[in-house]
Amino acid sequence: MGEDALDNEAEYNNRRRVPDYAAYAARWGAASAAYRQSAAGARLDEPYGPGERNRYDLFPAGLPKAPLVVYIHGGYWQRGDRKDYSFLARPFNAAGMDVALPSYSLCPAVSVMEIVAEMRSCLAAIWKATGKHPVVTGHSAGGHLAAAMLATDWGRVAGAPADLVRAGVPISGIFELEPLVPTTINDLVKLDATSARAASPLLWPPPPAGRALVAAVGGDESAEFLRQSRDLAAAWGKAGVEGTCLEVPGANHFSVVDALADPGSALFGHVARLAGRAASG
Repeated sequence: MGEDALDNEAEYNNRRRVPDYAAYAARWGAASAAYRQSAAGARLDEPYGPGERNRYDLFPAGLPKAPLVVYIHGGYWQRGDRKDYSFLARPFNAAGMDVALPSYSLCPAVSVMEIVAEMRSCLAAIWKATGKHPVVTGHSAGGHLAAAMLATDWGRVAGAPADLVRAGVPISGIFELEPLVPTTINDLVKLDATSARAASPLLWPPPPAGRALVAAVGGDESAEFLRQSRDLAAAWGKAGVEGTCLEVPGANHFSVVDALADPGSALFGHVARLAGRAASG
């Protein structure tokens, strides 16, 4: 099917596809507020840059050599905040993993590539604070940013080792941004064809061979979201990345986040496995 035959608004506007999306956000927000109050040793509002939203939270598991998971929130680069996703730290902490959650500046005040640069600065700051190689995961726009971190040439980033990010698990990510240009999503993101291509990890040089990718997506998501994850795993796999696409059965664009919080799920298992490998490799 050619792109011109698609209704990109219907494919990419997940709030229209899942009318009860607000119920997910309310439940996650309540659980996150509770964990921010109860988590032992949490380091909240750590700065990584000069911007108001250049902050991250670190929830340690309490073990010096605990693997590190970095989770990047979604919201189509124009909304959302790390504080709404603190609940995800609870199951990973319980399984012996540290969790860091960053916020970032939002469109239209900044561009998508400026957000990418902020996340690079954030991961360098987390490295300075912890000395740990993270597995980077994230949902939706955060999935895009997780893939961007895996594909980053860290040798060009001050204060970071060349192999800082060895593994990534983007969830329901968008890796080719040009289909968003004609949609209402772009009202605030302000992409044109050129900037959309420049911000598309699928079009960048792939990560080095030996890096690991699990591109996860809900099995009930739109055909375009399924395609995006399949295409990324296939393209990077051909380049020598250990790449796979994980389709979470029965999950929509929002309930797939609940799978990440479920220690019994395949998605949680992949993140935990790659976190351990990144820490030891």
